[in-house]
Amino acid sequence: MPYPLYVVDAFTSHRFGGNPAAVCIIDEEKNSDWMQSVAAEMNLSETAFVRPKLDIFELKWFTPKAEVALCGHATLAAAHILWESKVVPVNVPVNFNTLSGKLTATKSAAWINLDFPALGVEKTILAPDPIVDALGVDPVFVGKSRFDYLVEVATEAEVFAAKPNFTALAKETSIRGSILTARSNSVEYDFVSRFFLPGDGIDEDPVTGSAHCSLVPYWSAKIKRNELTGYQASKRGGIIRAVNRGSRVNLSGQAVTVTKGTLL
Repeated sequence: MPYPLYVVDAFTSHRFGGNPAAVCIIDEEKNSDWMQSVAAEMNLSETAFVRPKLDIFELKWFTPKAEVALCGHATLAAAHILWESKVVPVNVPVNFNTLSGKLTATKSAAWINLDFPALGVEKTILAPDPIVDALGVDPVFVGKSRFDYLVEVATEAEVFAAKPNFTALAKETSIRGSILTARSNSVEYDFVSRFFLPGDGIDEDPVTGSAHCSLVPYWSAKIKRNELTGYQASKRGGIIRAVNRGSRVNLSGQAVTVTKGTLL
């Protein structure tokens, strides 16, 4: 049976920016092996599978190598497609049932707002030397969230210039990935970041909503402000507006459809 299949650039206002995600709309339950095979075929950082189920949409995310528990840009892409294809009216929120619980997307003009769980960061007692060595940076803070290490450096120039050893990073199997971040020099952004998860088959993710579930509460506490704007400094680049709400974070971004097709 054919299924609608889209590619959406998320956390950007223009094509070929932000983070591309595939979105596959299915109308029946599919097993994980099938979804993993499709994700490997698409070979993007994430492929989202969306299935209508009563008054909620079941949402699953797969990298080319594994299913993941939380993904921001593919959730943004999925909501964008449901509104754009008129499966859901634009003025109606989209509710997703996921491995991270219920996630809600709402639309405000050109921006899509995601209600996500906050992922607190705890300072590690001892710096994970293999991670720091693999990132090739001099950290001012090293912490760990539920999924990732967060490493702060003194300047945004260090974030931009970092050239991680991806082979070494991939050997750290106790975490999903590594977030590298610093305070921004720009008046447009509060902080900058990059995100690496070679263990899941993605050396550097272009723009990562789930990483901002840690970055937002972390920088909110340091800057003493709840409304923040982050720039993820990958080659493609992306902007995330965010609000720290304690146990939750609101992440806002834009999205553009690049490809519309059919999975045979």
